[in-house]
Amino acid sequence: MSQKTAIITGAGSGIGRACAQILLDKGWQVGLIGRREEALLETAEGYGTALPLPCDVTDEASVGKAFDKAHKIWGRLDLLFNNAGMLMPGKPLDEIAVNDWRAMVDVNLNGAFICARKAFGLMRHQTPQGGRIINNGSVSSYVPRPGTAPYAATKHAISGLTKTISLDGRAFNIACGQIDIGNAATEMVDQIRAGVLQADGSIKGEPAMEVPDIARAFLYMAELPEGANVQNMTVMATNMPFIGRG
Repeated sequence: MSQKTAIITGAGSGIGRACAQILLDKGWQVGLIGRREEALLETAEGYGTALPLPCDVTDEASVGKAFDKAHKIWGRLDLLFNNAGMLMPGKPLDEIAVNDWRAMVDVNLNGAFICARKAFGLMRHQTPQGGRIINNGSVSSYVPRPGTAPYAATKHAISGLTKTISLDGRAFNIACGQIDIGNAATEMVDQIRAGVLQADGSIKGEPAMEVPDIARAFLYMAELPEGANVQNMTVMATNMPFIGRG
């Protein structure tokens, strides 16, 4: 097939929407996964090759149905962008509710595994064999912020998942890479831009990069030819306090 196919999770807003639309602009067929159908329809507006697939990434059965629907229509899956995730306000470790920890692990880590597992199976057994998986990590997969144990732990785990998929995928022509994004100019990081706890105890606002710039970085990874892969890419605002954090 000359027209490439992709599924993007968390496609109803922010980074997921921008990455879906840049692929659609390039002529890809794109499956849009998210919990809110209305938001997915907004992402898909004006694009005849967009396929809204409302589902919860933590629900294995729902994910399976969504992926199978797209694969049946297209005949193959070339790319998965594991982008869905959540972020909570920072708190001291003993003030973090166990239920909040479990909720973040379920979305950020379990959801990524469930979607990657399904995509891997489709890519492994399709003809011709192979495909690409890109996981949305974070600079927090290397260096955490104060008070963010659930988020940092899940993003560190995503790095392990990425490396394992990359290793396991070699035999099946499945590439896997990770894009580690710093502060993005989305609603999710509004508080960080306004002012967030630093390692020295101060409260400071931090620069954020524009979402279209993130989408362009993602597009480079997505459109690499077979046999080439970006294992890790870190993209962030030039003046973001990441190098030297802590």
